[in-house]
Amino acid sequence: MVPDGGAVGAEPYDCIGIRVNEGGAGGEVVRKPLRILVVEDDALMGVLLGELLVDMGHEVCAIEVDEAGAAAAAALHKPDLMIVDATLEKSNGIGAGETVNLVGSIRHLFTSDDTLRVKLLRPDAVVVQKPFVEIELARAITRTMAAQANAI
Repeated sequence: MVPDGGAVGAEPYDCIGIRVNEGGAGGEVVRKPLRILVVEDDALMGVLLGELLVDMGHEVCAIEVDEAGAAAAAALHKPDLMIVDATLEKSNGIGAGETVNLVGSIRHLFTSDDTLRVKLLRPDAVVVQKPFVEIELARAITRTMAAQANAI
């Protein structure tokens, strides 16, 4: 999860883009930072991911290490997005995503060093392969928000 340090160009860093048309064709895209709940059982990785998300312009409302903490934080903070380690040590990260969704529908994506396993369990899931760079995370956030926008 090391930032790639390169220029991003036209690639968006978040996906709540609203096209504003002020009296003419086109308009500009206004971006809204996301409130993100990180669920990662490796404390250092959780902090690094949180810092990366803040650097990308988002707000990290909580970093949790297990399913119970994730459910409580989701109920308290009502995040726009959850980024969940699919292989939580004390529980299954995929299960954590489903448990939190019992609290309310929250968009989520998974991080994993075994994306095939996640895709077998959840074919529709957005998964980022660990280790990843900033642009890969940005693209996954964009895909998650766009793909799940109609489902909520």
